[in-house]
Amino acid sequence: MANLLDLIGRIMISAIFLFSGINKILNYDGTVGWMEGFGVPGLLLIPAIIIEILFPVLIIIGYQVKIAASGLLLFSMLTAFIFHFDFSNQMQVIAFLKNIGLAGGMLFLVINGAKEFSIEKKKKYVRL
Repeated sequence: MANLLDLIGRIMISAIFLFSGINKILNYDGTVGWMEGFGVPGLLLIPAIIIEILFPVLIIIGYQVKIAASGLLLFSMLTAFIFHFDFSNQMQVIAFLKNIGLAGGMLFLVINGAKEFSIEKKKKYVRL
């Protein structure tokens, strides 16, 4: 049961990144404008989309979870400090703390990796 909950947790924490990446594709021009409003080059949207789609998929299927979670941990911290550092705006404080919380969840995955229900599942061989 704990292994199934591990899979469900990986899906839940990855979903926000996956849907955010898809939303960036669907609203590409608007996202570029928003990023450039913070002084971030719009060209960086392409790697952001790749990160937000590829890494969550890797986490969900359980392949290279520690690497993918490390990437999303760094991505969450950077976006928190670049885009949500306006503490005079309550919504930005909430978005900042959401990103920090997601980074914390990714830290758990970096430390523990994927358990069962993953491609990386290590097989244990018993020698007779």
